[in-house]
Amino acid sequence: MDTMQRFEQSEMLKRLPDQFFAKLVKKAQQLKDQGHDIINLGQGNPDLPTPEYVVRALQEAAKDPVNHQYSPFQGFDYLKRAVATFYKKEYEVDVDPKQEVAILFGAKSGLVSLSQCLLNPGDITLLPNPGYPDYLSGVAMANANPEFMPLTSENNFLPDYKKIAADTLGRAKLMFLNYPNNPTAATATKDFFDETVDLAKQYNVCVVHDFAYGALGFDRKPQSFLQSAGAKDIGIEIYTLSKTYNMAGWRVAFAVGNRSVIDSINLLQDHLYVSLFGAVQKAAAVALTADQASVKHLRNTYAQRRNRFISGLNRIGWKVDLPKGTFFAWLPVPDGYTTEEFADLLLEQAHVVVAPGNGFGSQGEGYVRVGLLDSVERLDEAVVRIGELKLF
Repeated sequence: MDTMQRFEQSEMLKRLPDQFFAKLVKKAQQLKDQGHDIINLGQGNPDLPTPEYVVRALQEAAKDPVNHQYSPFQGFDYLKRAVATFYKKEYEVDVDPKQEVAILFGAKSGLVSLSQCLLNPGDITLLPNPGYPDYLSGVAMANANPEFMPLTSENNFLPDYKKIAADTLGRAKLMFLNYPNNPTAATATKDFFDETVDLAKQYNVCVVHDFAYGALGFDRKPQSFLQSAGAKDIGIEIYTLSKTYNMAGWRVAFAVGNRSVIDSINLLQDHLYVSLFGAVQKAAAVALTADQASVKHLRNTYAQRRNRFISGLNRIGWKVDLPKGTFFAWLPVPDGYTTEEFADLLLEQAHVVVAPGNGFGSQGEGYVRVGLLDSVERLDEAVVRIGELKLF
C-alpha cells in the first residue's frame, strides 16, 4: 500500500503555462524510439560546438584555485568590464560595468525573474504575440496580467503601438521586445526603437529587449535597443552567449542598461544564487573580447543553410520569404490545415519536426517555426521529404 503523502503545489506553480517544448520533444521521441529517422527542426538548440579558444579558456581557468571557491555574489568585475568593452566595440554604446551590468544564469533566468523584480499582482505587462513562451512564465509567477501586442506580417512583425489602448499603456509597467525575433525571424530598425523609447518615457513603462540573436542578422547588422538615445533611461537589454558563441549549455548571459533595474536583478539573484562558476565567467570574458572571426563564420554558416533551405522550399512550391535574422524560419501553413494538424502531418508522414506557431501565442496560428540547426544535407533531406507529400 502506498503511504507516501502527496503535497499540494503552490498557487504560483499552478499558474504556470504548459511547457510547450516538452510536449514537442515527447512526440518526436516516440517516433524515434520506433526506429524512424527523425529530422528535428523544432527546437532552438545550437548544433555546432563552442569555439575551441573559449573551451581552452575554461579548461585553464578551471585549474585556478580561486575558481574553486564561491564566486563574488554579483559576478567578477573582469566579466562586467568585458561586457562594457563588447558593447562599446560592437554598438558604440557606453556601459558602466559597475552599475549597468548584471551577470545572469542564462538569458532565460533573467527574462523570467524580471517580472518578479518589477511587477506586483495585477500589474500589466505588454508581451509580443507570437513570442518566446517563457516571458509569460515570469508574468505568471508574479501573478501579473499580460496584455498582448500582435505581431503581423502586414507590420513586418513589429508591434503597432497606435493599436494599443491609451488606458492599457497608462497602466502597463513592463514591455518585452525581442529582435531579431523568435519565432518570426524579423528584425527591427533604429526608428522603431526610437519610437519605443518615446512611448516608454511618455507612459513610464520599463522596456526589456531580449537580444538573444543579436549576432544573427543577414541583411544588415541587428540594432541594439541601447543605440537609441534615452534607451537606458527606460529599459535594459539582455544578451546571451548561447547563440553568438554556441554556449547554450554554459548558461551565461548578462543584462545591461537602467541602473535601478540592474540593482533589482542583482538583489533577487543575491537571494537565489551565488554567482556563476568562475571558470565559466573567465571563458565568457575571453569570448566577448577576443577576435570575433568565429562569430562571422557562424553567421555565414546559418546564411548558407537559410539560402539552401528556403530555395528548396520554393522549388517544391512552398512559397516563403528569406528570414532576416536568427536561425529560424517562420513559414506559413498551407490552406486547409490548422497549425497543429500541419505540424503533426510533417512529423508523422515526413518524420520532420517543426514547432507549431500557436505554441508561441494565438497570432502564431497559421505558421510553423523551423530551426536551421542541422547540416545543409539534412535540411535538403527535409525538403525532399516534405516535397514528397505533394502538399503544394
